[in-house]
Amino acid sequence: MDGVLILAIETATACGSVSLTSGGPAHFSLLAECSVQPDTSHSRRLLGSIAWLMTSTGAQWHDLDAVAVSLGPGSFTGLRIGMAAAKAIAMAAGKPLVGVPTLDALALACGGDQRLVCCLLDARKQEVYAAFYRLDNKGLPEPLDKPMVLPPVALLRDIREPVVVVGPGASVYREQLAGNDRIVFFPEHLAQPRAMYVGLLGARIFLAGDRLDPATAAPLYVRDSDAQVNLKRKGRQV
Repeated sequence: MDGVLILAIETATACGSVSLTSGGPAHFSLLAECSVQPDTSHSRRLLGSIAWLMTSTGAQWHDLDAVAVSLGPGSFTGLRIGMAAAKAIAMAAGKPLVGVPTLDALALACGGDQRLVCCLLDARKQEVYAAFYRLDNKGLPEPLDKPMVLPPVALLRDIREPVVVVGPGASVYREQLAGNDRIVFFPEHLAQPRAMYVGLLGARIFLAGDRLDPATAAPLYVRDSDAQVNLKRKGRQV
């Protein structure tokens, strides 16, 4: 197989996926992609999907150049499952592990749009995970800030120019966001996190020489889990 061969894992949302991609941003091809049904736990289907991916493409573990994983933000449980699988495969196959911020990969759905791009995931609790991007002349995202978590109404205060809003969070909070006439909603069916996007950016990160240490790599949660919030609350009460 020609080019950089990346096994990518995306489990930041209920509908996860895995993919095998070849090449980098300039010359990229999707060899295979498998989506996991939203009503099925990632832990039950993920490894089986990866095995199908490798078998269907005829790829061998030694063919891989790297394993890429969606870092988050997103579902805490989904991110932990994806990270655990990626770390195990990278260590077992002796391959580098690269991490791809989930919202960076989602921004690729917008292609070559020259407007400001805002990627949203549903963070629950009436909040969204959000990040703003500019796409370069190759359609690759350049983040303008770090991912944040905030109510959709607060997000509206940060919008000062026409912006394309993309991602599952946009559909969940569409009514709240629709009050701003600067917002253009990207088609919902094209605006889902995909392993293919993780693979494309994973190749870019791999070629840049960035690596995660499989022994210490952890998801990007952005906010504390309920357990951490409760622990901090108990600490303040002592």
